[in-house]
Amino acid sequence: MHEPAITHLTGADPEVAALVQAEAGRQFDKIRLIASENYVSAAVLEATGSVLTNKYSEGYAGRRYYEGQQVVDQVETLAVDRAKRLFGVDHANVQPYSGSPANLAAYLAFLDPGDKVMGMALPAGGHLTHGWPVSATGKWFRGVQYGVRKDTGRVDLDEVRDLALVERPKVIFCGGTAIPRAIDFPAFAAIAREVDAVLVADVAHIAGLIAGGAHPSPVGHAPVITTTTHKTLRGPRGAMILTDAEHAKAIDKAVFPGLQGGPHNHTTAAIAVALGEALRPEFSTYAHAVVANARALAAALAERGFDLVSGGTDNHLILIDLTSKLVAGKPAAKALDRAGVELNYNTVPFDPRKPFDPSGVRLGTAAITTRGLGVEQMPRVAEWIDRAVANVGDEAALDRVAAEVRELLAGYPMPGWA
Repeated sequence: MHEPAITHLTGADPEVAALVQAEAGRQFDKIRLIASENYVSAAVLEATGSVLTNKYSEGYAGRRYYEGQQVVDQVETLAVDRAKRLFGVDHANVQPYSGSPANLAAYLAFLDPGDKVMGMALPAGGHLTHGWPVSATGKWFRGVQYGVRKDTGRVDLDEVRDLALVERPKVIFCGGTAIPRAIDFPAFAAIAREVDAVLVADVAHIAGLIAGGAHPSPVGHAPVITTTTHKTLRGPRGAMILTDAEHAKAIDKAVFPGLQGGPHNHTTAAIAVALGEALRPEFSTYAHAVVANARALAAALAERGFDLVSGGTDNHLILIDLTSKLVAGKPAAKALDRAGVELNYNTVPFDPRKPFDPSGVRLGTAAITTRGLGVEQMPRVAEWIDRAVANVGDEAALDRVAAEVRELLAGYPMPGWA
């Protein structure tokens, strides 16, 4: 059953309560490998569902446009202080509603419509909000995209520098949504300085690994850092912007009043809880275990003949090109879901297929590490993935895998399920 208990919801709206219980059960029964997902603690769940959702708080702590902020100001200040301490930054804004608005704040702070912004191309692993044409960021600004080398699947920073020198963007994004390798923040910072651009590090996927010391930090290299607060950070669905002192005022003005009104105070409280958890020594152990699991899983998949983009991983994320397996990403992902292994279909660099029916799948190890699975279980996970991909369309074979998955996971507790 869902934990914390949802007794009031069950009494008031049993239909919604049944759906919540069904989702909790589904999360318990699945090997959850979607790289952007995780399990939050029961404490984060309680904060998210607290009475703080009742309060409106336009402005910042000590400078609000509504009265009755005596408690909320303390909540937000606590979240800000913990973020600054965890990441070692001068300033933190914990109000953005999600990662995309956090990135948009950087545009509003440092660009005018029509200015150039440089980011990793979406098919290469970048994010829509890094100036990709279908995004508002690509429609209102002039996007300049860099990619990866075809032979290595990695960013060629010499090519990035050459492109930046020609295009002279005002903002450069590094980071993205499907990058399995460590980001060279010092090299990007040197390029940004050379063309007088603001470097924005989007660390939404790896923020928890950075906090736990399992990935290099952009602090001291990128003056502006955007991140979601879920994924590897194990917080609620929210976002933060971390900056040096010089860029703090412009970012704060861009978030409020530039982009949004009152912050979601219940989310701010849950962010504070998650940051408090990340400040504990055991979180560093968790972050390193996430990377160890990803590397073990990548090695086991490679042994089974899977084509890993860039040949492996340095973080929590693995990107697989399924072309050699003679199956596309979408049918493979649906078969894996039936088999109790949850991931997402994804484009791969130089993908000849369309984004809604791409050649690859993307997976990550943050959630299964939270459940307590370790490197010793990764060969078995790879075996399940292999069997499901080999049996697309064979529902009986997929159901057998799903039963094995449920049997294993029964021994691993899940936050939010009792």
